[in-house]
Amino acid sequence: MTRTYTVETYGCQMNVHDSERIAGLLDEAGFIPVADGVQADIVVFNTCAVRENADNKLYGNLSFLAPIKKLNPKMQIAVGGCLAQKDQATILKKAPMSMCLWNTQCWLTSSSS
Repeated sequence: MTRTYTVETYGCQMNVHDSERIAGLLDEAGFIPVADGVQADIVVFNTCAVRENADNKLYGNLSFLAPIKKLNPKMQIAVGGCLAQKDQATILKKAPMSMCLWNTQCWLTSSSS
C-alpha cells in the first residue's frame, strides 16, 4: 500500500519554497500527496516564527491530530522551520505525540512513541 503525505506551510516565501522541495523529496521516495478530505500517513508542518498566527495554526492542527495519531500510531508528524527552532520545548509540551522536529540547520529531536 502506498503511503500518503501532506505538507502544510505556515510562513514566508522561503517556507513555501522549502515545502515544495519537501513534497518533491516525498514524491521521489514513492509517497503520494493525499486527496482532499483524506487523512495523510505523513503530515509535515513547515512553520515561520515571523508570520502572524503561524503558531496558533500549528498548535490548533496538532491538537486536532492528537486523537487521530492515537488511533493510528504509524502516522508520522513532522514540524520544521524557524518556529520549531524557536519554540521546540513548547511544541513538544503541547504535542507530545510521536513527531520529529527540525530547524533551518539540523534535526532537533525525533521520538518514536
